[in-house]
Amino acid sequence: MVPNNSLPRILQQQPARESNQQQQQSGSNDFQPKPGAPKGQQQMGEGSYEATRDYQKNIKDYLKDADVAADAEAAKPQSEQEARELDQAEAEGKSHSKGER
Repeated sequence: MVPNNSLPRILQQQPARESNQQQQQSGSNDFQPKPGAPKGQQQMGEGSYEATRDYQKNIKDYLKDADVAADAEAAKPQSEQEARELDQAEAEGKSHSKGER
């Protein structure tokens, strides 16, 4: 079918939208609070600074208070068969990676 260029092309108008102040503004780096969230509490995105601080604090507390040597000993394979299975699983995982092999 050949288009008819003799008729003007009419641009479709988009319906008017209600403004929502809770939405993230274009170009904004800040997350807007969720509706009903307490004042000052913001939605957390992936990789938030607060989550990083919490994780680092938890690791520091664990290393300070835990018996790391005993935990490492408990994580060792219990048998030669389990050691082989772990090595096979590691090789399988590395075969799918783009990094070291």
